[in-house]
Amino acid sequence: MKKLLYIVCLVCAIVSCARMGQPDGGWYDDDPPRIIGSTPADGATGVTTQKITIQFDEYIKMTNATEKVIVSPPQLEMPEIKEAGKKIVVELKDSLKPNTTYTIDFSDAITDNNEGNPLGNYTFTFSTGEQIDTFEVAGNVLDASNLEPVKGIQVGLYDDLSDSAFKTKPLLRVSRTDGRGRFVIKGVAPGEYRVFALQDADGNYVFNQKSEMIAFSHQTYRPSSKPDIRQDTIWKDTLHIDNIIQVPYIHYYPDDIVLLAFQEVQTDRYLLKQPERTEPNRFTLYFSYGNPELPVIKGLNFDEQDAFLLEASAKKDTLTYWLRDTMLVNQDTLQMELSYLMTDSAGLLYTQVDTVDVLAKTTYEKRMKDRKKAIEDWEKKQEKLKKRGEDYDSIMPPEPLKVKYNVKQQMDPDYVATFEMPTPLARCDTSAIHLYTKIDTLWYNTPYEFRRKDSTLRTYEFIAEWQPDTEYSLEVDSAAFVDIYGFASDSYKQGIKVHSMDDYATLLMQLNGINDTTVIVELLDKGDKALKQVRAENGNVEFFYLAPGTYYLRAFVDRNGNGKWDTGCYDDDLQAEEVYYYPQAIECKAKFDVTLPWSLKGTPLPRQKPGVITKQKPDKEQQKLRNRNAERARQLGIEYVKKETVK
Repeated sequence: MKKLLYIVCLVCAIVSCARMGQPDGGWYDDDPPRIIGSTPADGATGVTTQKITIQFDEYIKMTNATEKVIVSPPQLEMPEIKEAGKKIVVELKDSLKPNTTYTIDFSDAITDNNEGNPLGNYTFTFSTGEQIDTFEVAGNVLDASNLEPVKGIQVGLYDDLSDSAFKTKPLLRVSRTDGRGRFVIKGVAPGEYRVFALQDADGNYVFNQKSEMIAFSHQTYRPSSKPDIRQDTIWKDTLHIDNIIQVPYIHYYPDDIVLLAFQEVQTDRYLLKQPERTEPNRFTLYFSYGNPELPVIKGLNFDEQDAFLLEASAKKDTLTYWLRDTMLVNQDTLQMELSYLMTDSAGLLYTQVDTVDVLAKTTYEKRMKDRKKAIEDWEKKQEKLKKRGEDYDSIMPPEPLKVKYNVKQQMDPDYVATFEMPTPLARCDTSAIHLYTKIDTLWYNTPYEFRRKDSTLRTYEFIAEWQPDTEYSLEVDSAAFVDIYGFASDSYKQGIKVHSMDDYATLLMQLNGINDTTVIVELLDKGDKALKQVRAENGNVEFFYLAPGTYYLRAFVDRNGNGKWDTGCYDDDLQAEEVYYYPQAIECKAKFDVTLPWSLKGTPLPRQKPGVITKQKPDKEQQKLRNRNAERARQLGIEYVKKETVK
């Protein structure tokens, strides 16, 4: 009998254990880890130890601690932060400052080990003095060029209000922005402060490199606080609200600081790398920064006089030297003395002289072998044509000059066609370029303008008055273009149809809220790419010939009138040129004109840029408490009331 009873109990135990794995076999652990103690205590004063131990009621883990955890005042030597079972140990390496509040902001890095339940934004605080400083300062950091939230940049305070502090002293208190560009600096003492942002490259919390992104403002702030009320929503499940409660809290000010971050122009000039000669007919010099005074080249195994044709980038930081003489093209190594301007440690220009060997990537011997093989392949092909009785050539024709014609079959009335040459031209015969317009059934000559594009060597613009709903034919005779090596272009013909006005929309924006007349507005696609650019006239901006679709707008104040956005400079006390976004998408339909007002400063900057075109999204990995038990209770048809549990 006892044996039978033992078997029955064993079976029941097995069944009971099996049911634990079923969906209705028990409740989830949705509770976050709980702090049960720390050494020293959270909020302690008179602390002298540099080792902090925080104990939890269960095993925990930290995610992205190096990115999320930040200690303030900033530590010049990186503190050691590690998890150990049910505790976190932080060991500060810098000496503690007297009468100072320290904060260790863990953000949402702490979760329990099994279920990943987050502790939430947690900050541990202690003081080496007799009191804890509790004020907070908060705001947003945006990229000055496009109002993108800047993630991970350090934001800090100075009680020294002089401009020199940012370049000579470490930040006094510091925080780091999250995926929304949001920062909160905690443990701030009463006083008056300036706020700076710094993408610190060398970990010294001082702006000392032009490569570091920065933001600054002359506005000063006095932290304060007052009692306030916020609404918290209690959810029954993922769809239904259980209750909305009023929660009292301490509201800290300021909480709406906006910093516009930029990177200064890199004016330090040096040769980035050895000259490159990827093709035998040219070599390129790459500089970190341009200069009107170009390098001087002295040939050591060739005569440099009239040997080159220079192609410079707009900033003159990339210089390509085309070899005019085919004898030099066939020379594998060009030995030269290169004299150019570069900056010293003090930022002053001096003449640097280098002796360099510029080697062709492919040797002359290899090129001749490839050429010989190409001729043999062509001869075999002609021999086959001859044997089949088909037309063939007895002499291999020269390679044509392969011009890239950027001409559309379906064209907008304001489109500017371009011709891109593979090599510099020796001759351009515009009489060999023809544009015809179809009127009824007849074709007529149409005037055009053909010119080299500004600051370029090998790009030409083809400009005509394209009439809507009209057909054209662009025809280019053979040998219209001949390059410096004697290669001539083939003939070219392209039919063109210009869209009807009924295919387009027109957008008129009426700007207000800014007195500066030098405002340029850019029409953007959903990728935040500028499609068109128009300068405002008397506060009005017009965009014509818009294809139906969704567009966005960005404006910037062109202070120096150069037609492009310019960055700032800290030493010159110069902010980057102001940028604004129209806060909504604009739908344009064919045959319709859209007229909209735009108050450039009517919406706070952090809310101007539409989310659709904002590339920096809020952190997806941000941990949130789950309430899976409410969903389980709904499935089981019972009421679930969350209770505090003791682990």
